[in-house]
Amino acid sequence: MGFIELFLIAVGLSMDAFAVAIGKGLSVQRVKPQQALITGLWFGVFQALMPLIGFFCGISFSDFVESVDHWIAFVLLGAIGFNMIHDSFSHNEETNNSNFTSRIMLPLAVATSIDALAVGVSFAFIKVDIIPAISIIGITTLTLSFIGVYIGNIFGSRYKSKAEFMGGALLILMGIKILIEHTL
Repeated sequence: MGFIELFLIAVGLSMDAFAVAIGKGLSVQRVKPQQALITGLWFGVFQALMPLIGFFCGISFSDFVESVDHWIAFVLLGAIGFNMIHDSFSHNEETNNSNFTSRIMLPLAVATSIDALAVGVSFAFIKVDIIPAISIIGITTLTLSFIGVYIGNIFGSRYKSKAEFMGGALLILMGIKILIEHTL
């Protein structure tokens, strides 16, 4: 898997965190740079950590499923993508808490990175070089989350559902691409 594919997966995965970062930006009167950095770091670190955990879980049983690994990657990425698209149509505003403490940020970081755990499992099946992959995912998420806090503060909530929808669509497309590459 090349840089472009990894970057597109990273962008897709980071859309949940980006949407929550927009919500965090909505919750404050005026954004301070450390608030955006805290958000970016929490989301970026967890978005990189979860695929690493998933990768090691997937490695442990990848020999057993090697003949269907592309189908597993397709189903996982597709399911995550469809879930993100579904979530983009819900109007849940649970992230509008102006607190940036670890007590608030930890559950948000875990919740927005669960999808990355499943992607890490699929990375094990298709034998992705995990260190560059998690680096790209983490840096992309950190950057987009940092920017998302400012976007939320400036433009409001109109981009949150669009970001989740686009992220879901990107993951579905990457799943289709993996399936096509391995079946042709």
